[in-house]
Amino acid sequence: MSSNTTPFLSIRQVAKNFGAFKALRDINLDIHRGEFVCFLGPSGCGKTTLLRAVAGLDLQDSGTIHMGGRDVSHASPSERDFGIVFQSYALFPNLTVADNVGYGLVNRRRSRDEISKRVSELLALVGLPEQDKKYPVQLSGGQQQRVALARALATSPELLLLDEPLSALDAKVRVRLRDEMRSLQQRLGVTTIMVTHDQEEALAMADRIVVMRDGAVEQVGSPEEIYRRPATPFVADFVGHMTFMDAIVTGPGKVRVDELDLIVANAAPFAVGTPVRLAMRPEEVRTRSIGEDTPNRFEATIGDLAFLGSYCRAHLQPTSSRATSIAADFSTNAMRDLGIVPGQVRAVAFPPEALHVFAGDGR
Repeated sequence: MSSNTTPFLSIRQVAKNFGAFKALRDINLDIHRGEFVCFLGPSGCGKTTLLRAVAGLDLQDSGTIHMGGRDVSHASPSERDFGIVFQSYALFPNLTVADNVGYGLVNRRRSRDEISKRVSELLALVGLPEQDKKYPVQLSGGQQQRVALARALATSPELLLLDEPLSALDAKVRVRLRDEMRSLQQRLGVTTIMVTHDQEEALAMADRIVVMRDGAVEQVGSPEEIYRRPATPFVADFVGHMTFMDAIVTGPGKVRVDELDLIVANAAPFAVGTPVRLAMRPEEVRTRSIGEDTPNRFEATIGDLAFLGSYCRAHLQPTSSRATSIAADFSTNAMRDLGIVPGQVRAVAFPPEALHVFAGDGR
C-alpha cells in the first residue's frame, strides 16, 4: 500500500436513490493508491451500488467522485481507468480463454503480437498458462474466475473492482483463490475495491474495511480495528460473534450485569446509572490460570457444547445469575487439558480490555 497521503479515489457526499429507497446516504470515503479495500455489509446495505457509482455504471444522484485527481463524477465507464470482475464471471462463452483475456486490448486496437504476449503473461500470472485455447464451459468455476481476473487486468488499469468475485465458488476453492488474489494484488500494487458480505473474506484480504449499513458507512478501519474495536453494536455483531449483555454503569470503569460487578477499560463517556450494552467476543473468555485476584473472575456452569473443529463453543451460565448466558470458545487443547464437560462449574474471567461498552439504545 502506498504511503502517499493524497487519495487516489475521493468520494464526497455521494447519494443515490431508487424511487423512495435511499440506496446511498452521504458517503464520504478516501482510498489511497495501492490499497485493497473491502466494502462489507449485509444484502441491501448499498455496497454494490457504491461500487457501480465508482465505475460509472450507475451514476450517483448527488456528490462527487475524483479518481487520480480527476473529477469523474459524470464520466462514462469508458472514461474511467478500471477493470472489473463480476460474481457471474461474465465471460464470453463463444470466445476462447485467450480471446476473453485479450478482448479489451482488441478494442484498444493493440497489435496482434502485443495482445498475444500480454495474454500469455496474464494467464501465467493467474496460474492458467496452458488453458488459452479452451472455452469457458471447459473450465471449473475457479478457473473461470481466474480468466475473468486476467481479463480485468489486461489493460493495466489503475483501479480493480471486484463484485462478490468468490461467492459462487465452493469453500475450499474460495479460500485458495482469495489468497492468490490478495498475493497478486500486492505484487501488482493495483488499487482494489472488493464488495463482499463475507466477513472472513474481508478480514483476510483487506488493508481497510468499509462496513456499510442501510446505505451509510458505519465504520472504516483496518481488519484488526474493525474486529478488536468495533465502533457500534452493528459492527460488533456483524463482524465475528459477540455476546451482548444489558448492564448499568456503577462507577468509573465499572459496570454491573445482573449480580456481576465488572471492571471495564472503556466506559468513560457514560455517567453512573446509565444503562449500557456490554459486549464480548467468545474467544476472549479466560479459563486458564485464574486466581482469586484475577479481575472479573466468577463461577459459571458449562452449558451446551458445540464442536466446531479447532475449538468448541460453550454457553456459560454464571452461578450468580440465571438471566445471563455467555458464549465462550475453548480450543481443543483447552477442552482436553482442562477436561471441560457440560454441567461442570469452573472459574472464568473477562479481561477488562476485552469488554466493549455501547450506549443502551444500541447506537
